[in-house]
Amino acid sequence: MAGTLGSDVETVSQLRDVLVVLPTQETLRLAVEVRATGQELLQRVCDLKSMREAPLFGLSVVRDNEHVFMDLTQKLSKYFAKDWKKEAYKSGEPRRPPFVTFLRVQYYVENGRVISDRTARHLYYRHLRERVLRSECPHREELYFLLAGLALQAELGRHREAAHTGRYFQPHAYFPPWILAKWGIEFVLQHVPAVHREHRGLMPLEAELRFIQEACRLDDVPIHFFRLHKDKKEAPPTIVLGLTLKGMHIYQEVNRTRQLLHDLPWSRVDKLAFLGKKFEIQRAGLPSAQKLVYYTGCPLRSRHLLRLLSSSHRLHLRVQPVLQQLRQLQEAEEKKHYCESYVSDGLELDGRLVPWPSPGSAGSGNSGHSADSHTSSHPSSAEADAYHMPKEMSVDEPFLAGDAPAPEDDPSGPRPGPDEAAQPEAGRHGEWGPARLLRTPLPLRLRLGGPAMPVPGPR
Repeated sequence: MAGTLGSDVETVSQLRDVLVVLPTQETLRLAVEVRATGQELLQRVCDLKSMREAPLFGLSVVRDNEHVFMDLTQKLSKYFAKDWKKEAYKSGEPRRPPFVTFLRVQYYVENGRVISDRTARHLYYRHLRERVLRSECPHREELYFLLAGLALQAELGRHREAAHTGRYFQPHAYFPPWILAKWGIEFVLQHVPAVHREHRGLMPLEAELRFIQEACRLDDVPIHFFRLHKDKKEAPPTIVLGLTLKGMHIYQEVNRTRQLLHDLPWSRVDKLAFLGKKFEIQRAGLPSAQKLVYYTGCPLRSRHLLRLLSSSHRLHLRVQPVLQQLRQLQEAEEKKHYCESYVSDGLELDGRLVPWPSPGSAGSGNSGHSADSHTSSHPSSAEADAYHMPKEMSVDEPFLAGDAPAPEDDPSGPRPGPDEAAQPEAGRHGEWGPARLLRTPLPLRLRLGGPAMPVPGPR
């Protein structure tokens, strides 16, 4: 009996309480093994939500008011406080709160049909819904009313005069505060039902898909923001880097307003690199003396930013053939006026042709490329881990989903001291060349974690 009790206590001590926050604001409280990886936790979430896959999502933790995406191949202990490794329960001590992580969209796409799993697509829709409520694009005011009508159609179904009268929806749940402040709640309640009514021919699934497409037209919705310093001594930071659907935006923040300084699609970016806290952007066609130089605050943040940018660029390249195919199908259907086929399951199958990054590559890419504006035939220096990866690594083709991931460092681990931080060293720099990959033919067959699948190219 004593042996059994001791075994039970030992088992409990090896479990940790984790709270996963979903885009719907639903929370899942899970007990996971102390040695569990991010992928194991993500799989638990997918199983509970009956999702076959969640390729655009990652698990993140908040560091300095910024979401940091996990390398899913690494243990959860690397992303939580040192308390993770302490015994969960000790007599006489209060029960500690759960460790918190977020299921968040890590990669944005403008066409929801790329996501074949309907539950994952709905969570993607809900993530965009929340982003729209925080959006501020004054030049697109009419779009917020269109999005509200689509959201009502998706969530309440077709407008019914008998049921949908008066205050049948909460304006604050469908509009950003600045829209309500400008137009007033009464104006919204009076006019939005007509917009809802205009979409009565759409099925809820189609309304969600249309919402995704329209929401991606707002500049500050399908984007990740990162604050950077203009120089080492600037405080607080005034530069904002935005990772967009097609590249990067660089903003200057003045009086809490972002002013666009540089619009950099991937074709105009020759190389991204970091050296310690310094982050460099080499623009295509310009001499290296005109590169953009900013500061991230710490080498680990530099590495995380470089890896998220590089993995997002790789996904951008891979998803283009499928998006092109979907556009062609949509144009053909519009010409034939086959509204029913527009939301058929036939189109959803195309989502499985996308070579999604393998677990762990999300936001922490596993290989990198340096750019060469004159040639793309020679291997070049690769992105390095901020501390322990080899100084460089040669590659001559785009990273393939399923390739072996590189090890991650512990964000909560020891930081370099002042003397160490001042010295450039192997493993504290990295680089990536988007422009070179744009000139490199995409592989005809890409792995999806199983047998190779052909990827249809643009016609």
